[in-house]
Amino acid sequence: MFEYTKTVLKKVSFNSDLFCKELEKALGRLLPYEVDELTIWLKQFTANKPELYSCLNLIN
Repeated sequence: MFEYTKTVLKKVSFNSDLFCKELEKALGRLLPYEVDELTIWLKQFTANKPELYSCLNLIN
């Protein structure tokens, strides 16, 4: 499920609203350790995408 989530988030990263919605869904589906992995991946993935920074607030 973690790999699927990453694929979906990559595909919708062109739109911050869609990205936030998909991230919200993923946080409800994933296991706690997968959420931790996703957090690490998101920080790297959004490093040069400032328009997606607001979605990172969903993790906290």
